[in-house]
Amino acid sequence: MATTVAVPLQGLHGGTLAENAPSHLSVHTDEPPDNATVYVQPTRQYQILLVLSSFMMIFHVIGINSIYALFQEFYTSSATTISDAEGQDALVSLVGTIGSGLTWSGSIFVNPLIARVERPMFITLSGAFIMSMGIFLASFSTKLWHLFITQALLYGVGSSMYYFPLMSLTPIYFDRHRGAAMGIVLSGAGVGGLVLAPVFHILLDRYGIRWALRILALWTFVVGIPVSSVLAKKQRSSGLALGRSRMSMALVKRGTFIMQSIGAFLQAAGNTVPTYFLTTYSVSVLSYSSGTGSLLLAVNTGVNSVARIAMGILADRVGRQNTLVLSVILSGISVVALWYDSSRSRFIAFVIFYGVMAGGYNALVPTTLSELYGVQNYSNVNSSIYFIRGLGVICGAPIAGVILGTYKRSTSFGPEAMLTGLEALKARYNDVAIFAGILLLAAGVCVAYVRLLDARDKGGWKWRA
Repeated sequence: MATTVAVPLQGLHGGTLAENAPSHLSVHTDEPPDNATVYVQPTRQYQILLVLSSFMMIFHVIGINSIYALFQEFYTSSATTISDAEGQDALVSLVGTIGSGLTWSGSIFVNPLIARVERPMFITLSGAFIMSMGIFLASFSTKLWHLFITQALLYGVGSSMYYFPLMSLTPIYFDRHRGAAMGIVLSGAGVGGLVLAPVFHILLDRYGIRWALRILALWTFVVGIPVSSVLAKKQRSSGLALGRSRMSMALVKRGTFIMQSIGAFLQAAGNTVPTYFLTTYSVSVLSYSSGTGSLLLAVNTGVNSVARIAMGILADRVGRQNTLVLSVILSGISVVALWYDSSRSRFIAFVIFYGVMAGGYNALVPTTLSELYGVQNYSNVNSSIYFIRGLGVICGAPIAGVILGTYKRSTSFGPEAMLTGLEALKARYNDVAIFAGILLLAAGVCVAYVRLLDARDKGGWKWRA
């Protein structure tokens, strides 16, 4: 018989929900607490506060990650302030992918930290400070190794500490509208890119890279203070645990987890390639201005933000796994069909269509994990999947940079030489597009197979899943 009890519960990543939310939460369970599928219902006000704060955190972290294409374009151009970075797309992209990759892979040390710290607000606030310091110190960089320390390592560690305490709470606070709630939260990534891309480009043009980075760092920390305060409330704590401290080997050996992990790695690796090279392609191959390149990046991220909300709403209606599979496969098709050998018009179509499709994975993975593995395993599975995704992020764009090779953007050559150079460069970008497309389509096959394995494990196929 289903019962409703008011108890403080342990959070998804090890902290107690009672530490971060109202002290009395409605919990519905049909089984003994150790194996129960648990739904926690907080007050509507706290749900709104949590969604808004998580949205702003995503705006910060993923928004900044998503505009690294602007840094990539500047650092590898002839105007660069980094003396050994001009034309070095592979090395410069590695700076960004280490920063972004640590955002996800940092879960392996941040989640245990959340379990041990009494007030998770301090983790989030410390993360905002370290992240801001990484950006600020990058403004003094003159060598690539300076960027690896500041804009890669410091920024990545800080952004992970800023990200995970908030994201650990949100999915469990929603049941029926979980997909829509996570869509709203994760749409902050697209809104962040939509706002930050033109704003940072203006700062770069008006004040130069050094002051643009300093302004971005100061703004990040100032806004991070109220965002972090949502986790400040401390209530009574005791223990009804939602999971084990370690994943069982039986779960690790399940086909669903193995294929989910492979798909997570491939999707993360493939997804970084278009976003990192969108601006450089538009400037170097299509001869757009850097301002137009930043505008295209803003359009891509803006469309992505709307798509994340739409994907979440669609997922609540037709099934979260169904929507996830469709979005990953179509994102891969868009790369091969629209980016490969693209003209200006086809590239604009790619910027929009890829922005729509690429948002589905990030918006839906947190909601599908609890369905696939149970709420009791969510914390450990989520942490593992994010760690694997971080490794994928670190690998994708640098390998694409190696495929692209080193080149200089120059107008000092004659028209015929420039045309020949552009054709050769476009051919190399075509290889990059094929690389990204293969990764995304392979990821689509993996998530589709996860869907089939999950149906088998649950006793039969259901169209809505």
